[in-house]
Amino acid sequence: MPARSQLTLLRIKGIRIGVDYSWFLVLFLVIFWLSGFYRDVLGVDDSALEPYLLAVASALAFFASILLHELGHAVVATRLGIPITDITLWLFGGVARMSRDTDSPGAEFKVAVAGPVVTAAIALACAAVGIAIAGADEFWTAMRVIEDPEISGVVALLAWLASINLLVLVFNLIPAFPLDGGRIARAIAWRVTGDRNRATRLAAMLGQGFSYLFIAVGLLWLVSGDLIGGIWLALIGFILAQSARGYVRRSEFSSRIEGISVADVMDADPVAISESTSVERAIDEYFLRYRWPWFPVVDATDRFRGLLVREAADAVPEPTRSQQTVGEVFELDASGTLRVRADAPLETLLGNDALRRLGGLAAVDADGRLRGVVTADRVGRALRDAVGGPPAPSS
Repeated sequence: MPARSQLTLLRIKGIRIGVDYSWFLVLFLVIFWLSGFYRDVLGVDDSALEPYLLAVASALAFFASILLHELGHAVVATRLGIPITDITLWLFGGVARMSRDTDSPGAEFKVAVAGPVVTAAIALACAAVGIAIAGADEFWTAMRVIEDPEISGVVALLAWLASINLLVLVFNLIPAFPLDGGRIARAIAWRVTGDRNRATRLAAMLGQGFSYLFIAVGLLWLVSGDLIGGIWLALIGFILAQSARGYVRRSEFSSRIEGISVADVMDADPVAISESTSVERAIDEYFLRYRWPWFPVVDATDRFRGLLVREAADAVPEPTRSQQTVGEVFELDASGTLRVRADAPLETLLGNDALRRLGGLAAVDADGRLRGVVTADRVGRALRDAVGGPPAPSS
């Protein structure tokens, strides 16, 4: 998984798009390697500028393809009501970080398969455009990296993009959790067994098996003289093994808190502010009285709308606080990251970024009405109590 040292590039519909600093190393290596690749395909000497320009364009297009792959996951997850906090490009591709885990085998399958579908579409689109420009024979020659001075740079670029996306597609469909193929395997096991934790353990064990295979093949390549390929594959195997091992531990932990819901640990008597309340009253009767950093905001029917933080209330000029309402200054929960269903399993809060950032979340019912507030302290106590007890029996 990427480190937290990231550079933000842009935001797409509220999703932060960033790059881990390791990405720049990969960008340099890809450009360096592609320069020689295009010299071979185009049949030009080292002084030609075209291979370098094509290498830069190809590297950027490749990472754009990875970003589109992750956006495929993000779009489907968002439509299923699972907010995406960020997308990060890093040493070994990209990661779309969900605010919570999927809650059904169908949702898991849809989110997992979305990325490979996008990658397949990109590969087909590149091949179709390349064939339309140069014909099938010339495009196939370019894909086989056969030196041919008649191949244009554009066709060579399209051929490489089609090839690399096809390779990414095949690699991602390997049933090695947490790759997309492993998540698809987990969705299938989840559907068959009806047990998410058991399915996660099965998929993670499969992922560990493939990771050891990658490491073994990588070492074999090293012995055979393929230094770069061997190190790269062995590193991928090592990272997969670490990730799969982490998911196994998490699933064992989840089995201990199975059956505990958010409603079991939330404060069922929350103090909320109506969005029609004046900012002046909110400060006097809520912030000064309770000394809390934020309060949930509800409408006239008790539906949760968002949060009013102390800083936002204090930022309103004193002369206008009696005229301005909370509804004008609160943080709207448009993405759904500030709430959690009261009937959701407690494990859905594990790793929740908003809970860690704010120290609490609003707990709502199926209609979005506020039913309580769940705090990080209450979750922590429940987790500590669960760890102290015996694990739930495996089915």
